[in-house]
Amino acid sequence: MSKDVELDELDVTILKELIEDGRSSFREIAKKLNTSVGTVASRVKRMESMGVIRGYTALIDAEKLGFELTAITSVTVSRGKLLEVQREIASLANTVAVYDVTGVVDSIVVSKFRNRQELSEFTKRILSIPYVERTNTHIALTIVKEDFRGLLKSLGEVPPAKRGPAKRPEVEGYG
Repeated sequence: MSKDVELDELDVTILKELIEDGRSSFREIAKKLNTSVGTVASRVKRMESMGVIRGYTALIDAEKLGFELTAITSVTVSRGKLLEVQREIASLANTVAVYDVTGVVDSIVVSKFRNRQELSEFTKRILSIPYVERTNTHIALTIVKEDFRGLLKSLGEVPPAKRGPAKRPEVEGYG
């Protein structure tokens, strides 16, 4: 259901700055990129309205908050009720990610817990959801990398077809 959006090099550079430090002000970004504050503001607003930027948040260390267990659970769902089941699982407090996947199982769920009791209750809750046939839970022993900002490295160069107009678009009232 992905729809590519048109981003030029300035958009990508602004995104990189925000991914690196979401607290950067438009003024700070504009200064780094040698452009106007109005241009940065309008580009960010446009990317927000297109859904490229979905929100702003702090990166936390879940373990320092007591969430010492990370579980990766595969879920098998019956009777074509996958989306309904995934939405319900996504609404559970400990859920941090829900993926619709290919392969033998239908969905992968990543979740965080303070202790085994929380994990046990979560697993039983998933199994009580109608149409969930079975689950298989794995516990992460060591988290080598857990940083969704990895896209920062992948943004790199915008493919030529996605660069947009050759000249910098004018923003009403700003240069």
